[in-house]
Amino acid sequence: MSSEPRIVAIVPCYNEEAAVGKVVGDLIAAVPAITVYVYDNNSTDKTAHVAAEAGAIVRTEYRKGKGNVVRRAFGDIDADIYLLIDGDDTYDAAAAPAMIAALREGPLDHVLGTRQATTENSAYRPGHETGNRAFNLLVGALFGDQVTDMLSGYRVFSRRFVKSFPALSREFEIETELTVHTMNLRVPQAEIPVGFKDRPEGSESKLRTYHDGLRILRLIGQLVQHERPVVFYGIVAAAFAVLGLILGLPVVWEFSQTGEVTRLPSAVLASSLMLIAIVSLVVGLVLNGVLRARQEAARLEYLRWEAPAWVGPT
Repeated sequence: MSSEPRIVAIVPCYNEEAAVGKVVGDLIAAVPAITVYVYDNNSTDKTAHVAAEAGAIVRTEYRKGKGNVVRRAFGDIDADIYLLIDGDDTYDAAAAPAMIAALREGPLDHVLGTRQATTENSAYRPGHETGNRAFNLLVGALFGDQVTDMLSGYRVFSRRFVKSFPALSREFEIETELTVHTMNLRVPQAEIPVGFKDRPEGSESKLRTYHDGLRILRLIGQLVQHERPVVFYGIVAAAFAVLGLILGLPVVWEFSQTGEVTRLPSAVLASSLMLIAIVSLVVGLVLNGVLRARQEAARLEYLRWEAPAWVGPT
């Protein structure tokens, strides 16, 4: 890797005509060596035209959703350092040099920009902040690592992080997938506070609070099933076992007292529930072995790529 790494910015956009020009200009001003790629996600306004005039390379991803944009961009672009930022001008582009420097000085594979409100009219609404904190606690508990702002869209990555990331999500839950990927691979990472302000006039938020929140919850459930199978199937097994005991203990007590089983349906149902509990536990143990093999393969893929070029603190 050369001493001057190739740095790119990926800016997903959908109808951001009012904001994207400033985002591109601010990124170029903050990091003169950066190449900015704006991915137009089927905008119906002049997003692509404004971005190109501001100095960005504009590409189009026709599948709607931020996750689709990130997957396409990570596959298309080859660079040493990747910066991901939304095109709505809510994040402080001036924080980019500090985030890139932290990645190189580590060297790290992931730097997360944690949002800090800069004005009374911040885009970080109280309801969104509360939901984000709840998701942070839930994911931290399930995956064994703590994160301050898992839904932040402002991040910097190394090439080996990007090229080992599967990017399966389609919409705004991509941030959750990125966060869990860092926890599963246990990559070196850091968090840096960044300014977060309201959208410029004429720009409209694409977030759907309850819809996107439910999608994130569903993704977390899927990730727990695939990445923590013993926990997931252990909970399922425990639930069926408790139901089996509730139905079966009276039958066992009656048999111990009278030597007869008069509640045959309850006995059959209780036995079936206990069998399901045992099978669920066995499935969890088997999938845990499969998980170990997948984790080893993912780690080896990660190690195929060079670490970020180290530079000492300045």
